[in-house]
Amino acid sequence: MKRELLKFLAFSALVLLAPLLFKGGYLMNVLVFVGINTMLAIGLNLLLGYAGQISLGHAGFFGLGAYLSGILTASYGLDPWLVMPLAAIAVGCLAFLIGFPILKLRGHYLAMATLGLGIIIYIVFNETVELTGGPSGLSGIPNLSIGATTFDTDIRNYYLIWTFTLVIVLLAVNLTNSRVGRALKAIHDSEVAARVMGVNARLLKVQVFALSAVISSLAGSLYAHTMTFVSPASFGFNFSIELLTMVVIGGLGSIYGSFLGAALLTLLPELLRGAQDYDIVIYGALLMAMVMFMPGGLVRGVPELVRKVTRMKGRPDHA
Repeated sequence: MKRELLKFLAFSALVLLAPLLFKGGYLMNVLVFVGINTMLAIGLNLLLGYAGQISLGHAGFFGLGAYLSGILTASYGLDPWLVMPLAAIAVGCLAFLIGFPILKLRGHYLAMATLGLGIIIYIVFNETVELTGGPSGLSGIPNLSIGATTFDTDIRNYYLIWTFTLVIVLLAVNLTNSRVGRALKAIHDSEVAARVMGVNARLLKVQVFALSAVISSLAGSLYAHTMTFVSPASFGFNFSIELLTMVVIGGLGSIYGSFLGAALLTLLPELLRGAQDYDIVIYGALLMAMVMFMPGGLVRGVPELVRKVTRMKGRPDHA
């Protein structure tokens, strides 16, 4: 546990010192989205990487958090700090209720069920025009503020988002190293064996599904109050696939791998903008290379690659 604490402190120091390296600008705004995506990737990784339950509908939970916060603050004038936990609780309860029937399914059946859930939520966002603004989106969402300090600049939003992200990282690390975390890993390895050992697999899967939805909702609320505008296009099927890719690329069953995957897939499109028409080709080739040569994700693949290179350099030259 001491090792995990040191890793968390080192990661926190890196996050806190990052603004000193970039000194504002457009990249600072991108790092805000890295924080939001890290939260989302951690939530999905708890479900997929630890419990072994796939979901293609997490963009829907992300959108529900964003729209609940946006509607209740912009249209009804409620306090954003009150609305955020209420939205998270509401989304968590919804996930808990639908989790019982959905998580009876396995494999591609579960994937299709969660995909259908995400599509239903997306359609609701589009069709309830009077409430959500429909395809045109919802504007006028207020920024978060504490006293006289309003989070309306990139640097302030950075520290706001990453404060929440670091709390989520700490909670996730503690959870995965606890008895519950070991039970989730047991379910991932063999649900039948976990049941034999006394683990209530069905309830635990539903609980981690709800927890994952709560984290996604919180990220959605922060997104809404950072952007001050939300539209259905941000919460569609493509984003669910992007989240899944973040988790796989970063490393299944790794909290810090979630950060690496989120950082790569958030920063990479920005870095490839100069490639013009070839950016999508380069993007796809890099992802293919990652899957082929680092199937364990960045968090496991990079150390393994370093070890291989070190062994190769250490071999005597018999030529």
